[in-house]
Amino acid sequence: MSTVEARLATLGVTLPNPAKPAANYIPAVVTGNLLFISGQIPMGPNGIEFVGKLGADMDVETGAAAARLCAINVLAQVKAAIGDLDKIKRCVKLTGFVNSAPDFGDQPKVINGASDFIVAALGDNGRHSRSAVGVAGLPFKVSVEVEAIFEIA
Repeated sequence: MSTVEARLATLGVTLPNPAKPAANYIPAVVTGNLLFISGQIPMGPNGIEFVGKLGADMDVETGAAAARLCAINVLAQVKAAIGDLDKIKRCVKLTGFVNSAPDFGDQPKVINGASDFIVAALGDNGRHSRSAVGVAGLPFKVSVEVEAIFEIA
């Protein structure tokens, strides 16, 4: 078991099978020593979870749980792309999109759910730059979508 997977086990997380693309894109692209992971939504074992707008249909804590689930799916795509999570040298950047009511302004608190999970899973190699963006809507009306860039060995 890899070091990262051992950390995931202590967090009580088993990575799911990665989702197949829902449109004309691929989930991961490697160029040089960078791995780009396409936006991941909060897909759980029973399908899409966390549908709705932050600030209207759900609170920050629920949104952070959605972002955490997105980050779990990001790591599932990483594992599918490179096989071994210990090949991650660092998480370079996360971009989080938050389906937001017009007056909602706590997008950074929501995306902390993804950031905190990535740091817990990868340790210091998980510390990253980040954007947290409020949007009017997301695919399938989900509350959060997260994409990522990793440096790999």
